[in-house]
Amino acid sequence: MSRSEFAERSNVSRETLERLDVYADLLAKWNPKINLVSKGTMSELWTRHFLDSAQVFELAPVADHWLDIGTGGGFPGVVVAIIGAHQRPELKVTCVESDQRKATFLRTVLRETGVLGTVLATRVEDLAPQGADIISARALAPLSMLLGYAKRHLKPEGVALFPKGAEHQKEINDALETWSFHADKIPSRTNPDAVVLRIGDIERG
Repeated sequence: MSRSEFAERSNVSRETLERLDVYADLLAKWNPKINLVSKGTMSELWTRHFLDSAQVFELAPVADHWLDIGTGGGFPGVVVAIIGAHQRPELKVTCVESDQRKATFLRTVLRETGVLGTVLATRVEDLAPQGADIISARALAPLSMLLGYAKRHLKPEGVALFPKGAEHQKEINDALETWSFHADKIPSRTNPDAVVLRIGDIERG
């Protein structure tokens, strides 16, 4: 997918596209040094990472505080912050990334794109409860573990958004052994075998 195709499918502003251009350039510069994303996916950046993150943003309710855990190279958290800067300027985005080098990269992207956001260089296990409206994570942990983080850091009425691959139903079944929750499975726009799980009403089973 090209940049122009991304623009058509994501319906973002010209200013947002320009910020994503800056982000893409920084990724290309930093990735060989600290392995932010798999080298083989750089050629598919606009699909595998930008559109994949943008679809998570589009599935979210209007909110005040978005918490992205295990942000890594910035997905979906930094993309959420960049799109939100234009579409939902009141949204506060917090990214949690324990790797200090990656956290420095995330702060650099936010600074160079002129986007507000907070980067916490800590392990999510050590994080004080955040009281977030939305929590997201991509490729961080099994669903049963993610639900523990969500329960700790979400407001009672909060929503979790977790992109998951082809094994998503097994993860749901495994999680139901210890958790009670409501989950909507939204087909991914970037992978026919994947979904975005939109989860609420999280309680220990």
